[in-house]
Amino acid sequence: MHMKTKVLFVEDETDLGNVIKQYLEIMEFEVDWCENGLLALQKFKANPNGYHIMLIDVSMPGMNGFELADQLIALKSNIPFLFLTARNEKKDRLHGLKIGADDYITKPFDIDELVLRMKNIIRRNHIDIQPAVPAPDCVELHDVLFYKDLLKLTIQHHEIALTVREAELLDFLFKNQNRILKREEILQQLWGENDYFLGRSLDVFVSRLRKHLSRSKKIAINNVYGVGFVFSC
Repeated sequence: MHMKTKVLFVEDETDLGNVIKQYLEIMEFEVDWCENGLLALQKFKANPNGYHIMLIDVSMPGMNGFELADQLIALKSNIPFLFLTARNEKKDRLHGLKIGADDYITKPFDIDELVLRMKNIIRRNHIDIQPAVPAPDCVELHDVLFYKDLLKLTIQHHEIALTVREAELLDFLFKNQNRILKREEILQQLWGENDYFLGRSLDVFVSRLRKHLSRSKKIAINNVYGVGFVFSC
């Protein structure tokens, strides 16, 4: 059975990212595309053995490509990576290679050349393309990664452990975004019944999730007075 090379691709330009991703998939690569360095680092840390090569844009807001590469090195990762960048100055190329990049290609570039460079890197590193280790089920919403089975959240580079009940409640909220949820509906879904004491427990779990999600800039659990809650995103 032919196994595809699994690529973690980091590029903040939407149009260019779509073109490269689609072409690589035509060339039988499996591509996981992130639009910023922080999200790419989160995905890599969640599944460090799940990729064979990384393509990293240098000029990105927040965490740039060089900073992302520094983080990979700090994690003692052996994944080969190639920089894509509009920076064509010698000092930038040298800096990228000194960090540990396997190659450095400047924009605009011929995409067939990019594919050849990737294949050369794979060959030079003697990477045996075996099935990539499957990533745990993950729900991604804005700046939040939610791993229900692993009982954890990753927000803005921070990992947060969840209890089983917190994970169940958050899973229900994720599935019902931007909808008014009555307290009775949530209680029936999670506990199978509705009474005063369970209602108090629900308030505690909602309060905990609010604290966990406070790091997010896009997501919040809002009260609807006398009715229930809205998971706003």
